Amino acid sequence: MSDTDTAKGVTGEDEVVDLCRELIRFDTSNYGDHSGPGERKAAEWTAEKLAEVGLEPKIFESHPGRASTVARIEGEDPSRPALLIHGHLDVVPANADDWTHHPFSGEVADGCVWGRGAVDMKDMDAMTLAVVRDRLRSGRRPPRDIVLAFLADEEAGGTYGARHLVDNHPDLFEGVTEAISEVGGFSFTVSEQRRLYLIQTAEKGMHWMKLTVAGTAGHGSMIHRDNAITELSEAVARLGRHKFPVRVTKTTRAFLDELGDALGTELDPEDMEATLARLGGIAKLIGATLSNTANPTQLGAGYKVNVIPGEATAHVDGRFLPGHEEEFLADLDSILGPKVRREDVHSDKALETSFDGALVEAMQSSLLAEDPTAKAIPYMLSGGTDAKSFDDLGIRGFGFAPLKLPPELDFAGMFHGVDERVPVDGLKFGVRVLDRFIDAS
Repeated sequence: MSDTDTAKGVTGEDEVVDLCRELIRFDTSNYGDHSGPGERKAAEWTAEKLAEVGLEPKIFESHPGRASTVARIEGEDPSRPALLIHGHLDVVPANADDWTHHPFSGEVADGCVWGRGAVDMKDMDAMTLAVVRDRLRSGRRPPRDIVLAFLADEEAGGTYGARHLVDNHPDLFEGVTEAISEVGGFSFTVSEQRRLYLIQTAEKGMHWMKLTVAGTAGHGSMIHRDNAITELSEAVARLGRHKFPVRVTKTTRAFLDELGDALGTELDPEDMEATLARLGGIAKLIGATLSNTANPTQLGAGYKVNVIPGEATAHVDGRFLPGHEEEFLADLDSILGPKVRREDVHSDKALETSFDGALVEAMQSSLLAEDPTAKAIPYMLSGGTDAKSFDDLGIRGFGFAPLKLPPELDFAGMFHGVDERVPVDGLKFGVRVLDRFIDAS
């Protein structure tokens, strides 16, 4: 931001779209190893944007190219517990040939900013930067200290981002008791008189697993009863088709009750088809929170068509509900059978917090001030976030990246999907809500 721009009174709403576009143009694809471009350039750019308004950000590189940016804003009352606002800079990969607009162009079209990360989660990164820059340019300090963290590696579990900072630099988060981040605060339109804003208060735990079956290697022309591929394929098919039992947590029960009130009908989680049919575009997001899940995602075996391999492997993305990890693992072993060796590639806990307190009240009031039809309700995220790492420091996390969305937008389908995009008006709405939220929190 130049002195001229500052003199003209550029606001957070004015610059949020350009900030989002610039962030998208950094290809920070995370392939689950270190083969991608990393987050260093995006972290440096973010640090520059914070330094321009008087902050002293620090960059932490956990592995060459894998970098996070952290800064602290001193509040009016430093004796109060601090608030953490965190977002990740990495994105999942994208194949440009599949997209209407290039995934790393940050193009604006049809009222939206397009690109990989537009909703997951460079939109929230941009909104945070826009609000912070506006407040510091105009001399508006927050009521309490705010720690800003723009993190690496969330899309692969956070080992080189949030986990690295929590384990090696916990002092950065001294005094922090609460946090907000991604996949919450977005709208679900029930009617012209009511929009529900889903606040993430829980998230499933994860077991990313490697399955291995050992067999007897041999010639492909022979009759072979000990074929590792056959055994593994049958086990993976059983797992992929298995329907785990419905388990309604307190968060999901609260969500269904609130949504049922808004719709004027009772929603029965035991009748999943009827319940999900009422949810429209968020059905996929909510449906996966009614049970544990295990989806096969990769298969590997063999090196030549006429050689029976001695080993076959598969990878599975397993997610479990809060309080149901032991049940999940027992079910897995029962389904897979004794010939399949299961080992974790990455695992992390489930989280669930209550939908109450001053921070929740601040979310509700800030949304209502910008949308008179708004009502905030809790929900569970089927995936996971960096909140898992910060929970180890006793930080209570919420998903609150506020967006008012058009009813026809398949928001859930945007996550890791093709043609990911975020409405321009939604970004500006988010800036206004976050600004109010900081004052109210």
